[in-house]
Amino acid sequence: MALFFDQDWFDAKLAALTLTRDDVAAALRLMRSEVDEIWKDQREVSSGDVVMLARLLKTPADEIVTRAGISTPTPTTASAGGDASAVLGRLDEMDQRLARIERAIAELQSMVIATRPLG
Repeated sequence: MALFFDQDWFDAKLAALTLTRDDVAAALRLMRSEVDEIWKDQREVSSGDVVMLARLLKTPADEIVTRAGISTPTPTTASAGGDASAVLGRLDEMDQRLARIERAIAELQSMVIATRPLG
């Protein structure tokens, strides 16, 4: 397992498939800056991200985990019917999106409060 995110490997895989980091951002439903944080090993790769990257890069999830760094969780698979990894990946993705929405709402509330006239 890699200790750090293997930028060169991921960039080579993207280039071989004529994809960009913008394509990764779209697949993971992240902003490009968040993908850049992943590439700089400043952002964790979730198990849902692993599933989506494996699909996008046409690579086994185990290889993505190996190349993404030591703390990357390996997606679990269902032993009985259905594609649990896809469901878990989607739920994880939705949790991340919800957290971003909640942060944005808190920031907006702070800005509204800051612009209210005193008195």
